[in-house]
Amino acid sequence: MPAEAWSGPSDPGLVLHEVFGHPGFRGRQREIVDHVTGGGSGLVLMPTGGGKSLCYQVPALCRPGVGVVVSPLIALMEDQVAAMRQQGVSAAALHSDLDPDARTEARRAFREGRLDLLYVSPERLAMDGMLDELDSRRVALFAVDEAHCISQWGHHFRPEYRALTILADRFPGVPRLALTATADPRTAEDIRRLLGLMDDPVFKGGFDRPNIFVGATDRVAERQQLREFLRSASDGRGAGIVYCGSRKKAEATAQWLCADGWDALAFHAGMEASEKRAAHKRFAAGETVIMCATIAFGMGIDRPDVRFVAHTELPKSPEGWYQEIGRAGRDGLPAKALLLYGAGDIALARSRIAESAAPEAQQAIERMRLDSIIAIAEAAECRRRPLLRCFGEEPPEAPCGNCDNCQTPPRLWNGTVAAQKLISACLRTGQRFGLGHLTDVLLGVRSEKVERFGHDKLPTFGVGRELDAEGWRAVARQLVARGVLDLFVDRRPDGTAAPPVYVVLEAAARPMLKGEVEVILRADIAGKITSSGRRAPGRAAPAATPPTPGGGGRFEALRAWRTATAKAQKIAPFIVFQDKTLEEIAARNPATLDGLAEVSGVGSSKLERYGPAILDVLRSCE
Repeated sequence: MPAEAWSGPSDPGLVLHEVFGHPGFRGRQREIVDHVTGGGSGLVLMPTGGGKSLCYQVPALCRPGVGVVVSPLIALMEDQVAAMRQQGVSAAALHSDLDPDARTEARRAFREGRLDLLYVSPERLAMDGMLDELDSRRVALFAVDEAHCISQWGHHFRPEYRALTILADRFPGVPRLALTATADPRTAEDIRRLLGLMDDPVFKGGFDRPNIFVGATDRVAERQQLREFLRSASDGRGAGIVYCGSRKKAEATAQWLCADGWDALAFHAGMEASEKRAAHKRFAAGETVIMCATIAFGMGIDRPDVRFVAHTELPKSPEGWYQEIGRAGRDGLPAKALLLYGAGDIALARSRIAESAAPEAQQAIERMRLDSIIAIAEAAECRRRPLLRCFGEEPPEAPCGNCDNCQTPPRLWNGTVAAQKLISACLRTGQRFGLGHLTDVLLGVRSEKVERFGHDKLPTFGVGRELDAEGWRAVARQLVARGVLDLFVDRRPDGTAAPPVYVVLEAAARPMLKGEVEVILRADIAGKITSSGRRAPGRAAPAATPPTPGGGGRFEALRAWRTATAKAQKIAPFIVFQDKTLEEIAARNPATLDGLAEVSGVGSSKLERYGPAILDVLRSCE
């Protein structure tokens, strides 16, 4: 049952320290908190893990009344309510999955003024007389989380969010704070317009997540590439996510990872609701699992110790990709992201946009977003530079040092002649063949198909032996990315896509063939092709060794205590304490409660609840 409403300090700094256990605000948090506490509204653009939640949680405790938080996902709401109760804050959620008794109790606590924070889904806010009840209660603020969902330009548009446009007119004196980690300038303006925030400030934090290593590469031997990535990225403790482009692939990936000895689960929209709940429960409970998922495993992933995120296909936009990789390293500790993609991904994405029923204006936006994610994937510079530009942020001149291009700068070469050879081979064969056949022609391979069509008699036969098959595929992929080549995408009767059938030329090919355009390409040829047509596997990367935090055995003992404590309360371990807090406790090894209170993340409620047990654990390690 929720506790009595907050009766602690109303000063933001004291609330931050006593409730959340943090010594001070980060970035623009203090500015935002002071603005909202004083009755102001605004839009917060801040990266995942940047501390957006504190921007409304602290003001909700400092202002009289209940803070109403609109959130799109049930699992996220439940995690946040559990976390608030651990901090000694009275919180509840209203959503469709609540049983009648829990819903009745939450409504009663709200009516009786016993709640500090009420988390509610957008559709629940607009039904059951909820707005009428809010009229009769004092509301401290409205916080609209994942605010990009309200915009048609947002990558996760949700029609039910449009009901929130009424808040400005119906509650004119109540602060409204919209928050999102993934909004380009167009989406941000749409959020402001729809929520009546055009005259209110925009608080924009830096979008960079420097603790996440970012890499992208051509998808050559996917399973081997994923194996090597997982061995280098997994620390043996945290979880990981592998995003797949289809339900079938998510299931297949989970199956072969399990066969390799990993604890992997599938997650997609086509699963039974009970299966999805079970999979999500295991992930949220802090187990060391790999979730192989479609984007159905989306917003609201609140787990701080996700150590890696891999994509096996090209995402639709930088915003979606950034949000997905941002689910890694929310605790600020090192994490990794890998993007595997191919020319077929680019062609298929372009085809889907062209065939969609969306208005031309929407299609133009989607094409622009696709071109932006392609630019990031094909970048020869620091990958953070094109990524940050997508969010209207000017990147620093110095390279980040934590992406594949910074750690191993790609070699560039003049590929003008190679591009001309590939274009010529495509043109001379009638634009009716796939890349494998064109490669055979360029390499002088007298395959049955080459001889049957007489392509061994063409001037281009055998003129491309300076590259191997993989090299020509890299050239083709980069020309597809630049809009010089395209791949015809076949459609099965069920509407799904078959592999590209043949290579065709776009208008940009003509000036390139004539030598009017210089073509600079990445020399990203990573290995030779075996006789079977697959990359010759190198030696597997060694498994990552989990870092040993200061305190060694104390840290592991604290983790074991935390697991048992969380299990007894049926909550996720990170809700008790995050790894970062346990590491600091282990390193400091405090002998008293006063010493423990100095650790970031140990607020007064958790100190009272867990302090003596933690000191006992530390003493047992001596």
